[in-house]
Amino acid sequence: MSTTPLTALIADDEEAPRAQLKAALQQAWPELQIVAEASNGVDAWDAYLEHEPQVCFLDIRMPGLSGIDVARRIGSQTPVVFVTAFGDHAVTAFEAGAVDYVMKPVELARLQQTVERLQARLHTHAPAAPQPDLQALLSQLGQSLRKPAPLSVIQAAVGKEVKLLRVEHVVFFEADSRYTRVVVDDPVTGPSEALIRTPLKELLAQLDPDQFWQVHRSVIVNHHHIASAVRVDEGTMVLTLRGRPDRLPVSRHFQGMFKGQ
Repeated sequence: MSTTPLTALIADDEEAPRAQLKAALQQAWPELQIVAEASNGVDAWDAYLEHEPQVCFLDIRMPGLSGIDVARRIGSQTPVVFVTAFGDHAVTAFEAGAVDYVMKPVELARLQQTVERLQARLHTHAPAAPQPDLQALLSQLGQSLRKPAPLSVIQAAVGKEVKLLRVEHVVFFEADSRYTRVVVDDPVTGPSEALIRTPLKELLAQLDPDQFWQVHRSVIVNHHHIASAVRVDEGTMVLTLRGRPDRLPVSRHFQGMFKGQ
C-alpha cells in the first residue's frame, strides 16, 4: 500500500544555495517531494498557498517578503526551517525560541538532525507544541530587517485619466485575471473601482499588514471595512463588509483569524 509523499517548499534568492539545499535534502530525506521553489519571499508565500507543503525551508534575507515575514504568515501549523547566513545573535534567538535552522552552506550531518526532528513531528500527526513567544520572536527579528514604508498611493489608469488612489481608502483588492481589482470608498469622491496591472502577491509585500489582511489567495481586505465573518458550512467562510453587498471568500488557511471571543 503506497503512502502519499511528504511535500516541501524551498525558498532562497540565490540559485546556488537553493540547489545545494535541494541536493542535500535528496540525500538526507529522499522520500521528500519538493513541490515548489521560490527565489523571493513574495513567490514563496504564493507557492505556499497554492501547494500547501508540509514543511518549508526559508532563507531569511529575500526581496519583497523576508523569510521571517513568510514564516509569520504561515504560523504554527506548518514546520518552518530557516536556512541562514545570519550572525550568532540570530542563531541564539532561534535556539531560544525553539525555531529550527541550518546554516549556509548546509552541512549534511546538521541537516540530518533537522530532518529527524521534522519526521518525528510529522509522522506522529501531533499538533505543534504551543510556542507563545514564537510570533514575538519572529516579529523582533523581522524588525531588524530594513523594509520600505508601506504603500500610500496607487496610480490607476482609467481611460485617458490617471487616478491617484489613497491606499487608506481601499476597501479590498481582488485578483482579476491579468489585473488586480481595487475597490475604493473615498470619503470625498465616494465609491469607485479601478484595475491595475500590479499582481496581488506583489501588492501584499507593499501594504501595511496591520491594516490589510489577506484572507484568500486572491483577496486582500482592509480590516476596518469587515462587518462579520460568516461560516457557510464546515469548510466555507465568507466576509461581509460594512455598507457594501460584497461577500469575500476566506480560504481554509485564513479561517483561524476569525474566532469568537
